[in-house]
Amino acid sequence: MAGFWGRKTDGQASAVSADFHQALMHEVMTTELLRIKALIGTAVVLALIGLGIDFLAPEAVSRVWHGNLRVSFIFYITLPFILFELWVHGAITRHMRNGRDLPVVRRYIGALIETSLPTVALALHIQSMGSVAALGFAAPFLYFIFIILSTLRLDFWLSTFTGFVAAAQLFYLAMFFHPNGGTDPEPNLYYHAARSFIVLICGMLAGAVGVQLRRQFAASIAAATARDRITDLFGQHVSPQVVERLMTEGASTDSDIRRVAVMFVDFRSFTAGARTRSPQEVVDRLDGAFAVLVDILDRHGGIVNKFLGDGFLALFGAPLEADDAAYQAVAAAREMLIANEHTNKTTSWPLRIGIAIHIGEVVAGSIGSPRRKEYTVIGDTVNFAARLEALNKELNSQFLISSEVREALGEAAHDAVPRGEVPIRGYEKPVAVWQLG
Repeated sequence: MAGFWGRKTDGQASAVSADFHQALMHEVMTTELLRIKALIGTAVVLALIGLGIDFLAPEAVSRVWHGNLRVSFIFYITLPFILFELWVHGAITRHMRNGRDLPVVRRYIGALIETSLPTVALALHIQSMGSVAALGFAAPFLYFIFIILSTLRLDFWLSTFTGFVAAAQLFYLAMFFHPNGGTDPEPNLYYHAARSFIVLICGMLAGAVGVQLRRQFAASIAAATARDRITDLFGQHVSPQVVERLMTEGASTDSDIRRVAVMFVDFRSFTAGARTRSPQEVVDRLDGAFAVLVDILDRHGGIVNKFLGDGFLALFGAPLEADDAAYQAVAAAREMLIANEHTNKTTSWPLRIGIAIHIGEVVAGSIGSPRRKEYTVIGDTVNFAARLEALNKELNSQFLISSEVREALGEAAHDAVPRGEVPIRGYEKPVAVWQLG
């Protein structure tokens, strides 16, 4: 039941980020501004219609209001109302600019003042026309304008309060407001109570619609907030498929130890080739090459963790766990080599690619300052993969894997060529290296 009334439990509220609350508050206040503009516009239109009728058909106006209505009555009601709404609009705008919500009490006071406008208009009509004619004329329908637009408050209780104020004031005028000792017949209690009850029900229904709109806003904002958080942590280069899986599976970004296949990719002699070309040519060539390689990574479940100038670090098995991380990494690397060769045939600037893959345990998690964090991996596995990729230049190769990757692949690495035990900077003993084509 709490959900129907738009209330959240403490546990639910604590789980929602401050960014979500701020965005939802901004959306609610934006719809509030839209409601105020609609009210002002409606008041202006009705005032112009009244003035137009009075100008074009004064005799009809005189018959309806028994000659007691003056044009100034329109300004007595609409002008203060418009000024009040402009003041409320300014107050909401100031609160939005300062990132603060409008106090709840002020919202209820505003609803009370606004909804009293039809009451003033109806009282003037009763004085002019008599209660029977006035209650059957247009003024009581003005309440529904405020009730309908109260939906944009996105608050069940505010809409219900608007309906209650309208119902109570309509009932009071119908039952007890008899200026100048009018000659109208005694009012029917049940008749006017039923009319007022319908007005109250309309307010509650408007509130229910507002709650549904608020839920839809909240769901959209929550999804956008989650996507923004994932983008902030993992970068713009995370594929939409990975984003969807992260949102669906709720992969943890807390620091933990994971078994991950780490891939380093680098374009050989790219800097030398860039010296003879314009900056725009360099950027276009690199963007085109990365687009092809990253698309391949996406298809194999990998993510680019960092772009490193003319190369990048990619991960398989983090933040989303993958039992076949080594297999997918190698499959992606093989496809990258083939794709790069195809690209080289269509360009005047061919690039030689270098790839290395190592698998092992890393510390993976969101690391950084409170203002800016990013998801990354740390550990000897990462360092070794970087050193392994650097060996491509020394061994005149394009794709190297470690013994751990060779072992994880099993029969899938039947074409792996041993390059012997190679000294690696930072490691005391030579390490066995394998080459794939």
